[in-house]
Amino acid sequence: MKILRNTVIAIVAIMLLSSFGLWVTGNAFILTAISRTYLVGNSTANIDDYKQFKSNTIANNKVQEWLLADNYATDKLPQDFRDELEKNDAVAFLVVKDGKLVTESYFDGYDEWSKTNSFSMAKTVVTLLTGIAIDEGYIESIRQPLIDFLPEFKDDSLAQRASLGSLSTMSSGYDWDESYYNPFSPTVKLYYGSDVVDFLTRGSFAHEPDTYHYYSSASTQLLAIALRRALRTENPDITLSDYLSEKLWQPLGMNDDALWHIDNSGMELGYCCINTNARNFAKLGQLMLQDGIWNGDTLVSPEYVKMMYEPVFVDYYGYSTWIGVNAPEPFYYFRGHLGQFVIVVPDQNMVVVRLGKTVGQGKVEDNLNSYISEAIKVVES
Repeated sequence: MKILRNTVIAIVAIMLLSSFGLWVTGNAFILTAISRTYLVGNSTANIDDYKQFKSNTIANNKVQEWLLADNYATDKLPQDFRDELEKNDAVAFLVVKDGKLVTESYFDGYDEWSKTNSFSMAKTVVTLLTGIAIDEGYIESIRQPLIDFLPEFKDDSLAQRASLGSLSTMSSGYDWDESYYNPFSPTVKLYYGSDVVDFLTRGSFAHEPDTYHYYSSASTQLLAIALRRALRTENPDITLSDYLSEKLWQPLGMNDDALWHIDNSGMELGYCCINTNARNFAKLGQLMLQDGIWNGDTLVSPEYVKMMYEPVFVDYYGYSTWIGVNAPEPFYYFRGHLGQFVIVVPDQNMVVVRLGKTVGQGKVEDNLNSYISEAIKVVES
């Protein structure tokens, strides 16, 4: 009994010393990461972790329900495709054609009301909001120098040559390591840290802007910080969640409030973490498909939306929007960690949503082409 007691004391002492060591070295975020991943049975962030984060509410108002296609049916997918989706941990698969909902299927206990984490699909939303802020005069243009809003970098010669667009196209040159599974990665600290503004504005730029493409959550978070500062020149208390609610969530008639992860200071994690359901994610894709027009109203400038899905420095990426390359059906898409996709297929006038707990097996491009192919079959059945 004495040996057991001494062992327990030793373990507790080691844990306390380890915790103190992490705190002293500025790595206390690792304890938060462990509590929100490993201790709940995961090895990385998960689609339901909004329950463990502070969040701001993205309020909806008057709901605009999806129109249903004449051949609408739930669980309309071929059995072999359903089996494949389930095997690869999908939780939702939804198809919209000609602005009408054709089918929706849900798996593993999820349903049409289930909120799940967008992860990096939020990057596309932040760039959409930036376009609205440009339309409204808060920002001069997408090429406005980033140091106008991020003066912390005014003495960084590389940052001086970067623009807000550099952040959106992942060509800012900001020094970053986009790694999700290394607990000491800055990306993990960005996700689980307490103050993202302080953390990122202490960083620096390492490459000449607009010459070096590197996918970086830090770049979108810096864009989100710049956007919030621009908006606060007129409304000191506005949040990005408020702006998203007013400019998109309510005009699109979303069916529920959404939640956006925030850090301890109240700043949204702009590079990720808008939590809502598949039907609402589909509306964001439909807005892009309609080049920013909704019910006859211009929510985002059509020219700006079209710019977003044109390639810039690489053929597969535009302004916070992924682009299908050499695909049977041309498409562009929102993309998030663990296989969150909103796929826009212009020639088919179609939007496809796939949400899941893992990205699944095989190449992402092959999976996306398969989703589109199966969606077309369902539409035609």
